[in-house]
Amino acid sequence: MEGTSFIPTFLVIFSSSTFIISYVTAVLRGDIDVVFPYISDTGAEPPESCIFGLLTSVTAMASVATMYARYKFIERVIERTGGMRPAVNKVALGFGLISCFGMCVVATFQMTVLVVVHDLGALLFFVTGVVYICIQAYISHKAYPYGCSKAMCWIRTIISLIAFLAIIPTIVCALLVKHTKLHWDGDEKDYGFRLASAACEWTVAFSFVFFFFTYIREFQLFTLTVRAELMEQN
Repeated sequence: MEGTSFIPTFLVIFSSSTFIISYVTAVLRGDIDVVFPYISDTGAEPPESCIFGLLTSVTAMASVATMYARYKFIERVIERTGGMRPAVNKVALGFGLISCFGMCVVATFQMTVLVVVHDLGALLFFVTGVVYICIQAYISHKAYPYGCSKAMCWIRTIISLIAFLAIIPTIVCALLVKHTKLHWDGDEKDYGFRLASAACEWTVAFSFVFFFFTYIREFQLFTLTVRAELMEQN
């Protein structure tokens, strides 16, 4: 692969695999309902909890690498064009790293063990993740024509808008659900809220996946190097 495109490619494949493998494993074992469980439900019980924790942790590390590479690329674009303030790029990276930390919390603290910590981690992951892609959509427009086409700028804008609109019912409907459990009946009182919240959660999650997918072509345009310098000893 050209440039650094292997980084977002790995992230997209691995993050998608995390959701799919955990979901399929949990469904086959009968640990969750087939129709729109929460993503966290797919990793609530062993052995899928072990798979979910491992794959999510690797995904978080791949996300950090992708976000940092994007940060360095935009940093060089700003140096060349001066099209935006460097602080915007730094703020975007900050929100991205906080989102990755939230992902690690979700991976470490299962929903069935420490609900409050798990939910706080999920809230941190999703909210700051949405903020990250919204800022990156803005940066894409400001950096044009460097990196991606104008059409791709608008695709990123649409994806970030979908994620922004989906995160609201994800949180609001989740707050209206009074019980935390893995199996639900369609006639239960809070089932509609839970279903809406879970469906929107999956929408936000795959909005992240598709957003990072748009990075692949752009990452072919640059490379990153690591330079080691020996410190002089007295």
